[in-house]
Amino acid sequence: MIQLRRELRGKILDIGGGGEGVIGQLYGEQVVAIDNRQEELDEAHGCFEKRLMDATCMTFEDGAFDNVTSFYTLMFMSGAEQQKALSEAARVVAPNGEIHIWDCNIACAHPEPFCTDVEVRLPGRTIRTTYGVGKLDAQSMDSIRALCEEAGLRVEKAETDGRHFYLKCRKR
Repeated sequence: MIQLRRELRGKILDIGGGGEGVIGQLYGEQVVAIDNRQEELDEAHGCFEKRLMDATCMTFEDGAFDNVTSFYTLMFMSGAEQQKALSEAARVVAPNGEIHIWDCNIACAHPEPFCTDVEVRLPGRTIRTTYGVGKLDAQSMDSIRALCEEAGLRVEKAETDGRHFYLKCRKR
């Protein structure tokens, strides 16, 4: 179970913020959520800005956000797309800004898809969902951590329960 509280201050970019829109539900008008699928944005609940945009090629100014979040989004990207998206996240977060990543360790998602159940506790409600993906690239907390460091981010916190992980990074 993931417990989220309103701890982030300032403007938040939520990469892949469609679907459940967990970060948007929690932070409301602080959030600009991007997703590369309009139907995912249409599905997201909450009073926050939603934009159709590819995380690997963002149109935001450098340093436009105080925080960037990615909530179970990187799992839907190839390794090359993850590298580009994290480089873009590092570009659009302000100096000393934070990047928060929640995702899962995936050893294999081909030919059988990888599925994981996620329970998120927000103030006043709980969201339960299942994420599933079929992809050739494996991913782990260590592989995502390495991409963050390659993008010029300093990893300040790394937690895993074996299946899921959380990384908190800061722009140097």
